[in-house]
Amino acid sequence: MTTPFALPHELHGDGPHKVFAVHGWLADRTAYAPVLPDLDRAAFQYALVDLRGYGAAWEVGGAFTTAEAAADLVELADRLGWERFSVVGHSMGGAIGQRLLAQAPDRVRRLAGVSPVPASGLDLPPEQWTLFAEADRRPENRRAILDVTTGGTRPEAWLDRMVSRSLAVSDAKAFRAWLDSWAREDFHADTEGSPVPALAVTGALDPALSAELMWATWMRWYPNAELYELASAGHYAMDETPLELIRVVEDFLRADD
Repeated sequence: MTTPFALPHELHGDGPHKVFAVHGWLADRTAYAPVLPDLDRAAFQYALVDLRGYGAAWEVGGAFTTAEAAADLVELADRLGWERFSVVGHSMGGAIGQRLLAQAPDRVRRLAGVSPVPASGLDLPPEQWTLFAEADRRPENRRAILDVTTGGTRPEAWLDRMVSRSLAVSDAKAFRAWLDSWAREDFHADTEGSPVPALAVTGALDPALSAELMWATWMRWYPNAELYELASAGHYAMDETPLELIRVVEDFLRADD
């Protein structure tokens, strides 16, 4: 295990409820840019982080694992003076949020996964595995992943922009290493039964991280789990349905305030 590292971050709001926002595989913290203007900054303080190998942490080395990232978040919480906090995690970031349930069970207030990868990983058939495993060096693979996981319905210009951002904010070596962790590591035995309230938000247009998959994983493991499906979203709800996503997630977070 590498030494924990306080992740680069930006703070939004000054509310008493502290929340980490953790990005997914194809982006850095700018993944949350579409929702920033409309967050409840009086109720919450959000810390948007860059994971190792992304954004301002592009050159930071490490193992590039969900367990390492969870330890990094605990380190950052200590630096910020956050004794307890909630976590919003998109896709790979949702897996990292679940790692926090195992590593810091008494510090996590609530967990919201937006199209979260289950703690059991993601079983990709050989053809899909090749698509993902070669996406570090093939921009067209990143584009195909974005297109498929949003139901083939999004504008060409949006797909192009998302690919360009992904290439600009991720180190290729780290990007490839992250895949082995979030897709292939099964740690659900370490989190199963966690009493922390856990919301999974899925997009109806996403065939990969679907409501059906959440019923078989997330909803079975966590006794205080909830599931909400966004009818008009795919895998990138921050871009696709930002206002509905904010309403669903913030209503869930403030339920224990």
